[in-house]
Amino acid sequence: MVEEPVPNWPGELAHLGDLAVHVRSTPDGPQEKAVFVHGLAGSATNWTDLMAELQDQVRGYALDLPGAGYSPASPSGDYSIAGHAAAVTALIEHVGGPVHLLGNSLGGAVAVRVAATRPDLVRTLTLVSPALPDLFPRYGPARVAMSAAPRLGEWAVTRLRSLPPEQRIRATMAMCYADSGRVHPERLEDAVAELRRRDELPYAGQALVASARGLVSEYFRRGADNLWRLATQVTAPTLVVHGRHDRLVDPRMAARALRAFPDVRLVLLPDAAHVAQMEYPALVARHVRVLLEDSARMAANGDSAKNATIAQNARNTENTASVG
Repeated sequence: MVEEPVPNWPGELAHLGDLAVHVRSTPDGPQEKAVFVHGLAGSATNWTDLMAELQDQVRGYALDLPGAGYSPASPSGDYSIAGHAAAVTALIEHVGGPVHLLGNSLGGAVAVRVAATRPDLVRTLTLVSPALPDLFPRYGPARVAMSAAPRLGEWAVTRLRSLPPEQRIRATMAMCYADSGRVHPERLEDAVAELRRRDELPYAGQALVASARGLVSEYFRRGADNLWRLATQVTAPTLVVHGRHDRLVDPRMAARALRAFPDVRLVLLPDAAHVAQMEYPALVARHVRVLLEDSARMAANGDSAKNATIAQNARNTENTASVG
């Protein structure tokens, strides 16, 4: 039996210089903070249940990326991975970092760039089915690549809008869930209502297509800015979660993540697909908690060692003064 869903967390616009993003947050309380980044065609509500599971340990902030959810269009029109990463970075600075950073799919790619380029802002990194470059993508990413082609993406958005929102939402959930029967009817109704609202926004389709193009371009990027190269520079302890039934990101990419990230642990969920944080939030939360607790323990040990060194240096100074 499907449990009653957690209500979506309240949100408000956060003004970050020239940029404004809609942010949903859990109640104040825990000292530690976490920022959650959704995937392509997703929104902050993709993290509702996981935020509820972790609210006693971290205060969560889930943003709608520019042009997604309730966030207005990007004023610069930059929907690249780097552009989205700049928005996430600005939010972390706004709420006060460092934070625990979590990303799903496209949001995982964004989170990797943030963690690699601003290590001072990221305490731990959790990636759920991250959309990192794979030159042999599954059917889903191939469709994203096609929709990102010039003019074809705009045509696809117009064509899809002619289909009933219920049909589009059910198709999306069938693609992203291992078992879409786990979706509560209220969640389904909310998703349909949200899609209807976004269909009326003049910028929504272009923001989606531009974000898809930004993601596809990362698959062919070379040099130091390649996301796998950036992964090797991530200093934060990292958790990578894959679902065995993922139709969008090949879970075998975990092997490459193991080689790339310096400090990484891998989890394969046998009954999950592309959005494990939505299908099995309690299970994902269990692994995130272990990451957070291990990170806190290592930080405490590091502080103890640092304090011991300072104390020893002080004693050495006192002894030197006595000898003098």
